Amino acid sequence: MKVNVVDAEKGTVGQVELPQQFAEEFHPDLIARAVLSVESKERQPYGSDPESGKRYSAKLSRRRRNYKGSYGHGISRVPRKTMSRSGTRFNWQGALAPGTVGGRQAHPPKAEKIWAKKINKRENRKAIRSALAATMVPSIVGSRGHVVPKGYPFIAAANLEGITKTKTVVDALGKFGFGAELARVSGRTVRAGKGKMRGRRYRVKRGPLIVISKEGSGIVKAARNIMGVEVAVVNRLNASLLAPGTAPGRLTLFTESAIERLNKERLFA
Repeated sequence: MKVNVVDAEKGTVGQVELPQQFAEEFHPDLIARAVLSVESKERQPYGSDPESGKRYSAKLSRRRRNYKGSYGHGISRVPRKTMSRSGTRFNWQGALAPGTVGGRQAHPPKAEKIWAKKINKRENRKAIRSALAATMVPSIVGSRGHVVPKGYPFIAAANLEGITKTKTVVDALGKFGFGAELARVSGRTVRAGKGKMRGRRYRVKRGPLIVISKEGSGIVKAARNIMGVEVAVVNRLNASLLAPGTAPGRLTLFTESAIERLNKERLFA
């Protein structure tokens, strides 16, 4: 499949044959598995203190012939702690058990739980190739909610990576036809629920993804303040970047040098 190479200033400057990676069949179920695998590894483990509810000062003996035990007193065998005593007379209070005041949780969340979901390397690479192919199909991209520019798909000229100013990036994307898409993702909404109190008050829509060939390019810093826009190096692509929320077909702009590196190094093949 051949696509046009577009320069923000000169317009169409040539054509490029897409690498073999873009010829993969569309597998939305496999893409979803790969995305969930990436997201599960980013999840932060959480859990309660293992000793919570167990820090009482006096332990009640469960031995029958121990005078500090509760046997023979006509009371249930609920775990108890000693509040006070006078000789062999004790004042006990239920403790430790989940049904008692200040006791432990029955089944608390455990910090040692492993959230990560594994996926085979070949399956993951196949999922990335399938997600790459989906980015080049306008109908799939449009069904995801993006505003597809005229003439899509196309590739940006290599000089896009050298831009160092945010305003220049916005102007270049506007000339590529991404103006309506940038307007769509420019707003933000307040999240519903307790997430507002946990550092994620606002929700921002996912906009265009710009794929470049190497780290340290000027566009990395220039585009990071544009709402909804992300920049990724081609060798660090994953299913979550190409199909956020397991929905394939993200509006993606590859640079010519990124396509060359993808083909030369046979990435994800």
